[in-house]
Amino acid sequence: MASLQPMKAMVFAAGRGTRLKPLTDTRPKALVEVGGVTLLEHTLRRLAAAGVAEVIINIHHFGEQIPAFVEKHGRFGLRHVEYSPEPELLDTGGGLKEAAWFFNDGRPFLVHNVDVLSDLDLRALANEHQRTGALATLAAMPRPTARPLFFDTANRLVGRRSPTTGDTFVRAPQGEAVPLGFCGIQMISPALFPKLTESGVFAIVPSYLRLAGEGEIINAFRADGARWRDCGRPEDLRPL
Repeated sequence: MASLQPMKAMVFAAGRGTRLKPLTDTRPKALVEVGGVTLLEHTLRRLAAAGVAEVIINIHHFGEQIPAFVEKHGRFGLRHVEYSPEPELLDTGGGLKEAAWFFNDGRPFLVHNVDVLSDLDLRALANEHQRTGALATLAAMPRPTARPLFFDTANRLVGRRSPTTGDTFVRAPQGEAVPLGFCGIQMISPALFPKLTESGVFAIVPSYLRLAGEGEIINAFRADGARWRDCGRPEDLRPL
């Protein structure tokens, strides 16, 4: 397997964590603990182990606590950590676009939600992304979700399901279209940024669907065998 070092990454950590109250009444969601270790430490150590050297973290709710925590712990093996403050929450698309300046080396980068725990092979995700040349490669698996994305037999994004509008397809699938849950971990090529015509506050998945409908390649990385959990609720705060 080809070496991918050094990589850059972004950690989405700006959310208010309202479902984790009262834990988030005095701290950011990123500093809530699972098994005595903060969600942020879990994420940063996983990224460092996968060959990430530089990270940017978007921050909002009690965001001032995060830089002090990271520096106190020696950046968890990372060479460099930057921060992207959001006085107004920008959602995933807006937050990513705000941090575009950080990804100035022309190389693909990882993006990881801070509230996701998994043992997914991040190096394999990165290698698959480079092999296909996709704009974005989304870790996805069959799991219960009210809003799955549809991928065809070539693993290309073709549509989504919504509780309100039902199934919507943006391009004709090649073979069967399979509903998968996006895992909040992805690999992105910087060529995505000029194609993000949306601005301000916006989510990234609708942008991916628009781009897929325009013929761009947004792929799934099948993470079917991985352990995975979204730690959005207090009952989810347990080790994998």
